[in-house]
Amino acid sequence: MPLRYSFLIILALSFCSVQSLSSQVVVGLDNWFNRETDPKTGKSFHYLWTDTQFSGYSQWGDILVSRGCRLETLGKPGKKSLGKTDIYIIADPDTTTENPAPNYIGPGDIKVIVDWVKRGGVLAVLANDAPNCEFTHLNKLMSEFGMTFNHVTLHRVNGNEFEMGASVNLPSHPLFKGVSKIYIKEVSDISLSGNAKSILTEEGKVLIAEAKCGKGYVFAIGDPWIYNEYIGHDRLPESFENRKAAENLTGLLLSYIKK
Repeated sequence: MPLRYSFLIILALSFCSVQSLSSQVVVGLDNWFNRETDPKTGKSFHYLWTDTQFSGYSQWGDILVSRGCRLETLGKPGKKSLGKTDIYIIADPDTTTENPAPNYIGPGDIKVIVDWVKRGGVLAVLANDAPNCEFTHLNKLMSEFGMTFNHVTLHRVNGNEFEMGASVNLPSHPLFKGVSKIYIKEVSDISLSGNAKSILTEEGKVLIAEAKCGKGYVFAIGDPWIYNEYIGHDRLPESFENRKAAENLTGLLLSYIKK
């Protein structure tokens, strides 16, 4: 084969590789507002892709990768970093109990995030219950999308009495396709306004919600929910289908990506 043809083939393959990389969905997980460190190692942990213990999101990360996504860990959100991100996940912003010097969500962060969503970004906020999440600054962000986390703890669970955290009779929604029972432990409910809508309501309390904002989409639940401890059956009884719900959530978020 003449040298010039070999060069053209290599060039074409390289171009295809770059095109494939550029079309890959980038999922950025916050490690700025949630920035806990292990007191033994000094390393970041808790709701991170790299955390393979019960406290991590590594198994959800595996689901995203299996769907062709590229995982990133993000610091302080900015136009540049979010501009390269399709899905942005914020989980459990720190309280002073978890981090003596937490990075609160400030006005500048709110503007950057809201502008990014309006342009087509997909935001997933997995908060926590009353004692374990910083609500004051988080709710300033969430109110832009018609949502406010309430300072309460619902679905309290004693030890391994997992049925205390069960949600059944799930509504018809893509999140629950093929799912009849999920587990949510110690969750805050959400007050809604504007065009925000409930995905899951129990006894008048909204546990999961969504909203469209500009060209973008926002998903919210008052719990970290599908971290490693409660995504599969390492601890949960077989009757719970959190893994399937996590797969559905992945599909739901991806469905709003405009590539």
